[in-house]
Amino acid sequence: MMCDVETGVCGVAGEEEMEMIDFNQREKSIHLYYVTDPICSHCWAIEPVLRRFVEQYGDYFNFHTVMGGLLEKWHDGPIDPANGIFKPADVAGHWREVGEHSRMPIDGSLMIDNPVQSSYPPSRVFKVIQKNHHDAKAYEYLRRAREALFAFNQNIAETSVLIEIVNKLGLDGEAIVNEAELPIGQQLLNEDFNLARSLGVRGFPSIIMINSENKGVKIVGGRPFEYYVDGLKQVLKTEELPAKPQPSLSSLLEKEKLLFSKEIEVMYDIERADVNSFIEKELSSDHYQAKEILGEAYFTTTK
Repeated sequence: MMCDVETGVCGVAGEEEMEMIDFNQREKSIHLYYVTDPICSHCWAIEPVLRRFVEQYGDYFNFHTVMGGLLEKWHDGPIDPANGIFKPADVAGHWREVGEHSRMPIDGSLMIDNPVQSSYPPSRVFKVIQKNHHDAKAYEYLRRAREALFAFNQNIAETSVLIEIVNKLGLDGEAIVNEAELPIGQQLLNEDFNLARSLGVRGFPSIIMINSENKGVKIVGGRPFEYYVDGLKQVLKTEELPAKPQPSLSSLLEKEKLLFSKEIEVMYDIERADVNSFIEKELSSDHYQAKEILGEAYFTTTK
């Protein structure tokens, strides 16, 4: 008999009486650079795939998030003529298309009513959190900033919005945002810009994987999950690459706090129509809340 640490249910232990476990830490010989920007809609769109890739294959590489500097400021010339973007209002339609295609919800009306004037302020906050705390906390901030911008239509270039996001991470939002506006904030950001240039990055998202021989692959734009796995196999020079099992939904939701339906579908290889039944099977009803925004379901922890 046993008590399950995740479900809290006590019962029969199962058929396996003994199993071998390898506690040796795998040496991470690969450096993965994820070059991105807080207001990059296609970066928001690949969150489901990137999360699963890191969860299942993260033991093979050191993960580095690099700020790319998508928008310093609006000006009279074209910003992104390939996508027909010349002024802030042009972004709204593009973002909505990305949201509808990816099913990672994007409102976009903010760019008509109260447009983000620069992606540098939220990028500098990321760098200050990374410097003062650690990469995981900075990445958590990046996720919350994107939720605020894309799904909940908040202007993440505004000081008050940034302070609130950082405060909810359990950090001193005012102190961090103020530090980000000092010269050190831009200095840290410029270091990322230089790194992105040295990696040959010209668009976001870009993922570069480099091995110990300083050779690697560059993957530009959102791709299917298997594409990233194949890239990792190439830099590791192997045809077989064992993956960790997907985390339990309860542990994933506890860590992420908010998951959209698409993210659950991608992580667990299930269809959209099966998400609710999957959640009811995996989670206790008092551990989560189901909500909806822009026609997409999302789930939050009640803790």
